[in-house]
Parts: sequence; C-alpha cells; structure tokens
Amino acid sequence: MRRDTLTIAAYSMGPGAPGSPAGGLKPDRSPIGSAPVDQDRKGGNSLQVDVLVYVGITALVLLAWWISKLGLFEPGDRVGYWIGVAGTLLMVLLFSYPLRKYFRFARHWGPAKWWLLAHMVLGVGGPFLILVHSSFRIGSLNAGVALYSMLVVAASGVIGRFIYARVNRGLHGEKASLRDLQVQAGLEEEEARSRLSFAPAVETRLLAFEQGELKAKLGWLTHTRQIFWLPLTQWLTYRRCVADLRPVLDRLAQQEQWSQADLVRRVKQTKKLVSKYLYAVTRVAQYTAYARLFSLWHIAHIPFVYLLVISTVVHVIAVHIY
Repeated sequence: MRRDTLTIAAYSMGPGAPGSPAGGLKPDRSPIGSAPVDQDRKGGNSLQVDVLVYVGITALVLLAWWISKLGLFEPGDRVGYWIGVAGTLLMVLLFSYPLRKYFRFARHWGPAKWWLLAHMVLGVGGPFLILVHSSFRIGSLNAGVALYSMLVVAASGVIGRFIYARVNRGLHGEKASLRDLQVQAGLEEEEARSRLSFAPAVETRLLAFEQGELKAKLGWLTHTRQIFWLPLTQWLTYRRCVADLRPVLDRLAQQEQWSQADLVRRVKQTKKLVSKYLYAVTRVAQYTAYARLFSLWHIAHIPFVYLLVISTVVHVIAVHIY
C-alpha cells in the first residue's frame, strides 16, 4: 500500500517513556496510510459532485424559464415542435441504460459506468428541452399529464442518484475504510494504545459514537434516524471533540514550547483524523439504511416511468391528430 507523509499529533502520556522529554511526553509521528486519506478525499469529492449536480440542475431550470420569457417561439410552432421532438428523443434514449443493464446480449456494450453517466445526462437534457418546449404553460390535459409525469420521473432520478452515490461502494468497502482508520488511530481492540490517549475525552466520544451507531438495533425507525439525524449528530460530536482537543493541545504546546506553526499543524491534523473517523462510522451506519431506501426507490420509480411513457404517447398522438 502506498504511504504518504501525513502525520497526526499524537502523544503518549505515560511517564518515563523511552526518549520522552520531562513529563513523559513523546511525539508519535507515524504516517497515516493512504487508504483512509483517499476515502476522505473521495467523501469530500462526492459531496462536491452532489452540490455541482444540484446547482447545475437548478441553473438549467432557471435557464429554461428565462428562455420561455423571451417569447422566441410557441410550443405549437415549428421551432417549439422540433425542440419537443428533440427532448422526446432524449427521453426515449434513456431506456438504453435498462437495455444494457438487464439484457444479456447488451452487457458487453462498453463499461456500465459510462452508460450510467449517459443515462444521467439524458435524464437532465431531455427534461430541460421539454421544459423549454412547454414554455412553462399547459395547453391541454394530456400535455399537462405528460409534463408533470416527466417532472416526477426527473425528480425521482435525481433522488435515485443521491441514494446510489451512498451505496455504490458496498458495505465491504465502507467497513474496510473504517478498519484502516481504527488501526491508524489505535482505536482498535488489538492496538496497545490509542494515538488519542493524550485526549481521553475525545477518545471516549469517538468510541461511544461508533458503538452507539454500529450496534444500534436495525429497523425503519433506526434507518430513518441514521439518514436524517445522524449527519447532525456526527457534526455535533465533531464540534465537541474539537472543543475537548484544543485546550489539551494548547497545554502541550506550552509544555513542549511548540512554535505557533507547529501548534496549528498538529491541531489541523488531529481534527482531520477525528473528522475522518466520524465520517467513516457514519458511512458504515448509513449503508444498510440507504440500501433499503434504494430498493424502495426502485419500486416507486418504475410506475412513474410507465406513466410517463403512456402520457407521452397520448400527447404525441393528440398533437398530430389535432
């Protein structure tokens, strides 16, 4: 495994440790393995991608609304008609992903991740063109049913992507990341001492958070709490750990005569370790909840897709007849 040079500010409080200065303080500069660091970056990148996706979708909706206010075309004229056709074709192409996913003859048509990416792009581009085509006006009952069905399916797809991003690594991957952090921090049963032993209150909070969440009784009440409430609990626990850490590190800085730069670096590194640990526990605890939610999402998403197909066919027929 590749090793990087990141170190944490961990100090043994036992007196008489070999090589320790007066007071028994000895810095531990063991490197942190790259796996949890990469996972931390991955978690941060995942959040950044989520934000970018939702900001992008909001921007496209506002752009469609702005175009509709320019009065450049009407839904029934030639320009509006072909924009609607283009949007409908993109929505039809959405079904290429289920084809690739469920039919054996199509499973070798390129990597699945690129098909999923194309599916998401089409799922955004198609509704955008349909919104532009509609000019945010409903001219008939069948047009209204088709438009709202499309909006429900598009919103359902956005929700599905959010859930999928939280289950695609698998429970094994999440547990492996947590295990790496446990070993690095010394918060693992086989470890002789914790790297956070210089701050026992922080160590106790982290272990209590882990035990409370990973050994919680499974059920829908627990799953609901872990999805909606656990992130807030994670943040509050982090803030309490930081509040416990700072006085201890300030005291150590005075005793060991650290420079201000050393203190800042050690505070930052220790806070990062705490943050990564809480995040890894949360990911493991939430996995089962999101996996079950994803299965329910599949059940709810399919009927909306059928409704969209039927309403779109009726709308297209009505447009060409009348």
